[in-house]
Amino acid sequence: MSVLDAPVGTPPRRDAGKGLVPVFVRLKLSLLRNGLRQSAGRRAAYIASVVFALLVAASQLLGLIMLRGHDHVASVVVLTAGLLAVGWAVMPLFFPSGDETLDPSRLVMLPLRPRPLVSALLVASLVGIGPLFTLCLVAGSVFAVAYGAVGAAFAVVGAPLALLLCVTLARTVATTNSRLLSSRKGRDLAVLSGLVIAVGFQVVNFGAQQLGRTGGLAALDPVADVVRWLPPASAIGAVDSASRGSYGQAVGQLLLSVAALLVLLWLWQRSLTKLMTAPDGSTLAAADTAREKAGKEGSRLSALLPAGRTGTVMERSLRYIARDPKTKAAWITSLAVGLIVPLFNALQGTGSVYIACFAAGMLGIQMYNQFGQDTSAFWMVLLTISSTRDAYLELRARALALLLITLPYTVVVMLLTAALLGEWNALPEAMGLSIALLGGMLATGAVASAVFPYSVPQEGFKSAAPGQGGLAWISVFGGMLSATLLCAPLIGALIWLHVADLQQWLWVLLPVGAAYGALISWAGLRIAAPRTAERLPEILTAVSKG
Repeated sequence: MSVLDAPVGTPPRRDAGKGLVPVFVRLKLSLLRNGLRQSAGRRAAYIASVVFALLVAASQLLGLIMLRGHDHVASVVVLTAGLLAVGWAVMPLFFPSGDETLDPSRLVMLPLRPRPLVSALLVASLVGIGPLFTLCLVAGSVFAVAYGAVGAAFAVVGAPLALLLCVTLARTVATTNSRLLSSRKGRDLAVLSGLVIAVGFQVVNFGAQQLGRTGGLAALDPVADVVRWLPPASAIGAVDSASRGSYGQAVGQLLLSVAALLVLLWLWQRSLTKLMTAPDGSTLAAADTAREKAGKEGSRLSALLPAGRTGTVMERSLRYIARDPKTKAAWITSLAVGLIVPLFNALQGTGSVYIACFAAGMLGIQMYNQFGQDTSAFWMVLLTISSTRDAYLELRARALALLLITLPYTVVVMLLTAALLGEWNALPEAMGLSIALLGGMLATGAVASAVFPYSVPQEGFKSAAPGQGGLAWISVFGGMLSATLLCAPLIGALIWLHVADLQQWLWVLLPVGAAYGALISWAGLRIAAPRTAERLPEILTAVSKG
């Protein structure tokens, strides 16, 4: 009888873990096979992902082999191992549903001891696309730096050690955060994975450009000298050290990797023991405590906001930002990208203080489709709107909640960009233009929310329900174009002052831009209010789809 067939409550035998490894390997293969049987589309997607991963792995392997003999190849392979470790550490947090075996809570009721369970799960974790991809990179890395019999001996030990460290790191992170990954916060992390990938691409792009300007791979050496002592990069660094004759350093780096693996295995086993024996925190008492905490936070927030309908709507909007996964993801993405683009351009020396207006544009987008975030709950808002004035107060309060974040954020990004570029003299007109753009987007966003509402699906990464993609494009991009056109008078004044050589009057654009932004946002809210009051049933139908 298999250990998995033992009745619940049966005391685990001392030899219960001997047959776990093949059982869990077969379980992993069965899960993979059964998943592919569900649909032809899933099989096609899996095959395509396998082919793509193998092509990328083969190209990386070939590139590392071709780097053999290069003066700075050791820095490249050490940093590659470090990036692999970061990837293995964060992927379980962002894609917990990618591998069903990553959820150890499914094994809680089985009569299994943590120590043999760790061994079985570790071996089963080596089956998959990720480990194969990592193995290709690790093998290419050690081949690129291994010379002589001693270097080859260290490579034979270092390559599998680096692979085991990556897999164990992912398992430890997944087990430690198992209950988090199955909670609402875990789903929030999954929604934010796109942001991390986007920011990562920006960082890689910035790093590649910096390498091109500073003389190539030699710029990596200072960072690699530190990373080579951090596991699992230290396992690859040990191969390079042994090949150069630094045997003491090589042994030290290898022992550091072994110690890190043992510590991770101990943490993994400890987390498994806690998971299989400690009660879940989602009890009634914990829920009551959470509700009391939320109530206290809500009362403190209410005290800072205006009284009446305005404060109530502002608090609701701010709670959406803090609690709704889709709304939170949209805001964090806008905040991050709105900061990264101006600052990275400034750091590269290719930007201008005017590019900081991008921050206002990114956050101004959040004004569009205001009612879509309510989804079918918009009917409760509908019941509170019986006149144009009610609609105006609703839209104004939502815009004010937006301004609580967007206005200080825009000012901070402007100041940072001007500081990095040293263009303090251009700060007033750029700040005025940015505030005017923000006002224009608030105005057009309010109108677009009333005329082009659409539903935002709560699951997945889609920003609009099926059949409403065109509405989303018209609402956002049409509104952004309209907001830019609304700022045309201010842009024209800015150009005229420069052409007429009247730079001493450019500071006037700051108060003028602020006043103009406030004026057009007020006008936009006034225009949107009657349309909102007239189209309440149509808005409810549109935002309730999907």
